[in-house]
Amino acid sequence: MATTASSRRGRKRRLKADINVVPYIDVMLVLLIIFMVTAPLLNLGVDVSLPQSNAKSIQDRKDPVIVRVDRDGRYALIVQGGQPQELPADMLQAKVKTLVANNPDLPVFVAGDREANYEVVLDAMALLQNAGVDKVGLMSQPVGTAAK
Repeated sequence: MATTASSRRGRKRRLKADINVVPYIDVMLVLLIIFMVTAPLLNLGVDVSLPQSNAKSIQDRKDPVIVRVDRDGRYALIVQGGQPQELPADMLQAKVKTLVANNPDLPVFVAGDREANYEVVLDAMALLQNAGVDKVGLMSQPVGTAAK
């Protein structure tokens, strides 16, 4: 019995030369699922043809404040249906801030020219948000009517 015990101790264990690939397969499957879910969300440059609307115009008792953005990116402020007053961005923000401070429920709309750069219209909306306006409406031309 002593010889069998010593022979067991004397024998070296063979090293296993196989690679355990199960953890790698698990990681690969998780990454595959992540890429399959996120790949459809990465379509950044999609051409969109916006529809025209037959929606009824908003009837409100208060005269809204309208921020007009022309095709050159200039801002104009129209208060209570008056004449457009062309203003730089900082003065526009200050005037809208005082108007909204006096009347928090005052409706504010952005009227962007059809030829205006989309980024300029978004900048106008960000400017209004910084002025304290919670809700901003976008104006559109009803189907079949000529622009003023």
